[in-house]
Amino acid sequence: MSDDADVSEPRLGRRAVIAAAAGLAVSAAGAPARAGDAVPSGPLSPLPIDLPKTEFVYEAIVELEPRVSLGQSPLGERFMIGIKGGVFAGPKIKGTVLPGGADRQLLRKDGALLLNALYEIKADDGAIITISNRVLISKRPDGSRYAFSTLDVIAPEGPHAWLNQLVLVGTLNSIPGEPRVLIRVFSLT
Repeated sequence: MSDDADVSEPRLGRRAVIAAAAGLAVSAAGAPARAGDAVPSGPLSPLPIDLPKTEFVYEAIVELEPRVSLGQSPLGERFMIGIKGGVFAGPKIKGTVLPGGADRQLLRKDGALLLNALYEIKADDGAIITISNRVLISKRPDGSRYAFSTLDVIAPEGPHAWLNQLVLVGTLNSIPGEPRVLIRVFSLT
């Protein structure tokens, strides 16, 4: 140690700085929660809540093959339904549902049905877009039907690339008496 060193002020290490910052954060937020404390009934942050809104993207009528059983699994009974084709339309896009996709289903032991459909749609301009649609169908506590999905879309570069920039959600309804379903797709905004 040289004679020039100032030993009157201790240097704080990285851990000491982090510990001091954490202490300030706790004191600014109040005492940490303890067992038995009341649980807050609202948001934990004073920031405003951004509630998502939806915007209609398209709806599709999809024609289905008969359901094929794939057997029991530890999670429940498995099925597969082939996709024969169909049509779709929305404000910015329309076209056909291509044959060859399939919907893999799992009927869980608790009665909920999980669908995992992978298929392609072809826009009127020839662009082919891949859709992965995961659906949960179950009963609400009041007995009403719950059927909502999340969709992943892979569109080619070009006029439909805007689909790649969206979080998409959807609804699924069977068309009574027909081997078809109605899928409505919305973007979160």
